[in-house]
Amino acid sequence: MWHLLEPLHAVLYYAPEAFGEAAALGYGVDERWPSYFAWRAAPLGPAGGVRVASAFYSFAPDMVDRYVPAAWDLAAPADVLAARLRAVDRTYRAVLGDGTVEGPELAEAAALARRAAEASVTAGRPLAAANAALPWPDAPHLVLWQAATVLREHRGDGHLAALLAAGLDPVEALVSFAAVGAAAEPVFTSRGWTEGEWAAARARLAARGLVGPGGTATAAGRALRAEVERRTDELAAAPWAALGPEATARLADLLGGPWLAVIGSGLLPAENTLGIGTIG
Repeated sequence: MWHLLEPLHAVLYYAPEAFGEAAALGYGVDERWPSYFAWRAAPLGPAGGVRVASAFYSFAPDMVDRYVPAAWDLAAPADVLAARLRAVDRTYRAVLGDGTVEGPELAEAAALARRAAEASVTAGRPLAAANAALPWPDAPHLVLWQAATVLREHRGDGHLAALLAAGLDPVEALVSFAAVGAAAEPVFTSRGWTEGEWAAARARLAARGLVGPGGTATAAGRALRAEVERRTDELAAAPWAALGPEATARLADLLGGPWLAVIGSGLLPAENTLGIGTIG
């Protein structure tokens, strides 16, 4: 379900319609990060760099500090949230088409995804809780996006718990992910860590027997990452258990068309830090 829903969430960070809304707020759009940090952090309120770096986890604190809290000098979080929904509306209409956006199958998918999202227990999950606390929009396609967002942040917050339990700090989490071949190491430079920080993290992992001299994961390193993913899935399962297997299968069927439209749009990069195809 995450593979199906993640593209429907992540297209916000790449769509020209979203960059247009960000530019109208005063954010730079020569790169995606000014709007990315604003869109994703706005549910937390006017949070500073420490809070955002903690919640986002894998970004270098120095990188986060470049964008927040300065983002709130350009637009208040409430204004960013309103623009975020306008951006999703415009993006979905451009990518999916008005017929799909206003059709009965998308409305059914939105209702099912909302049921799953509302079943999410958000205690100890700051980004999921912040998004779940937002009012639900009226339009079904916006409900679908918001539900996808709650569910992906719910899963993401659980993933951080799994990383912490595995003893992987933010940069070690990325180094170990690169070590199992999730993406090429240069892709991970987007998270802002210096070469020295990356090398030091690799040395720490090597001392634990998790990576070899060339930076490739050892058997122990692969096993640890597999356990992180297993635990992440386990922690993400409750909303889908609450929705039930039949409704979950129906939602998966309904998401096929929108998923293909987003993937086929070419907006999402093929190689990324998430470890799944054509998502970034």
